[in-house]
Amino acid sequence: MFESIGFSTVLGSIFIVLYSSTIIGLIFLILLENRNPLKTIPWVIVLIFVPAIGLIVYYFFGRVNHRLRIISRRIHKRFVKQVPVYRLPNNIGKVPPHYLPLAQLLNKSNYSAIFCGSKITVYTKGKDKFEALLEDLRHAQHYVHFQYYIFNDDKIGHKVRDVLIAKAREGVKIRILYDDVGSWDTKSRFFEEMKKEGIEIHSFLKVVFPLFTSKVNYRNHRKIVVIDGKIGYLGGMNIADRYYEGNKLGPWRDTHFRIMGPGVYGLQSSFLIDWYSSSNQLIKGKEFYPGTETYSDMKMQIVMSGPASQWQSLMQSFIFCISNAKKYIYIQTPYFLPTEALNLTLQMAALGGVDVRLMIPQRSDTNSARMATFSYVNKMLESGVKVYLYEKGFLHSKLLLTDDMLTCFGSANFDFRSFEHNFEINAFVYQKDFAVKMKNIFLQDIHDCREVTYAEWRKRPQAQRLAESFMRLFAPLL
Repeated sequence: MFESIGFSTVLGSIFIVLYSSTIIGLIFLILLENRNPLKTIPWVIVLIFVPAIGLIVYYFFGRVNHRLRIISRRIHKRFVKQVPVYRLPNNIGKVPPHYLPLAQLLNKSNYSAIFCGSKITVYTKGKDKFEALLEDLRHAQHYVHFQYYIFNDDKIGHKVRDVLIAKAREGVKIRILYDDVGSWDTKSRFFEEMKKEGIEIHSFLKVVFPLFTSKVNYRNHRKIVVIDGKIGYLGGMNIADRYYEGNKLGPWRDTHFRIMGPGVYGLQSSFLIDWYSSSNQLIKGKEFYPGTETYSDMKMQIVMSGPASQWQSLMQSFIFCISNAKKYIYIQTPYFLPTEALNLTLQMAALGGVDVRLMIPQRSDTNSARMATFSYVNKMLESGVKVYLYEKGFLHSKLLLTDDMLTCFGSANFDFRSFEHNFEINAFVYQKDFAVKMKNIFLQDIHDCREVTYAEWRKRPQAQRLAESFMRLFAPLL
């Protein structure tokens, strides 16, 4: 019996030594990666205080996937060489002088061409967006490229599926990409039914064994539709009933955009890059970049970002937009978890007299992100930022406006995950009329908000403020 006890003690001691060595080694590895301290500290805290859980979570969400980055860069460069329309620096001089450095930044860091002459229709209600999308799909003649983070097999999902199947039977080529994690709840037979009709479907970074992969952390958050190379869709709405009819949070207030004209080329390039990375099929040809009409004097850049990029293009461009604004900065976002650079830049703009307004939801679909978001509000108010809590449901819109000239919209939230981990796509539009139109929509949304005052915010219970501050420690991981 004593020998058995002694043997168990030895095994226990060996396990503790190995386990402790693994945790300590992992902490040193994180430190040696020279990450942003704001991201390093939360991981160290988790590994020290809850090592068992921290080890598992780090495996899924903490590792930097260098292989993914290298492969995607090669794909990107390959497309840049084969698609001349994707780099058109000759139009860069048409951008308003004040925004020329921004346009050059995006052109150099992201190969973002200047597309002149597009037309944009704005949808602030899911019903209007889906009705327009379904109608455009019904009129597709050659092909449909369809990419969503979430493609649910609910009522609106079945309507979209039925139209796509009908078009496939007419001979229209349909290609679908969906994110494997974002669409986890969608039954496989939903996609199989479309595959049987000749529709090509691939999931992005498929997670076959969730317990043994780090791919969970790298998700494709883009929402893109390209129809015959002439009509495109971009924005924040996924294929899900909640965007159409709401849910327990109430109506979902989101913004989506229909693009006609040269700007569709940027959406096309993004889709084909993701298609190649998921299917290993290199698709090219003039039919994917057909001649198109000029509808306006609008200048636009389509910007892709993600862990595959050498530069954090969206975060860099947001910092530029905010720090160079002269009159106002209006922001809508469902999750406000800014990097330290963005946090300070917003405070500096407000302290410098710029009218900075931030609109976030009162209620959220993610309680941890909501609590962390609220931890940033105090300093925003203290520096002079006007903060509005949207109360008419859940605000899921992603929008950045400055000075009646620049509008930025797309799939990216104002948080660490969108800036550093997710594959995102945003449009930067340089035109006064469109910026004023979007500003009026923002001002209209204020009627469904409650403006927060500094005095009111400071009166919140100490326990609530402490909980929010604690969740902020993990903002880079949310």
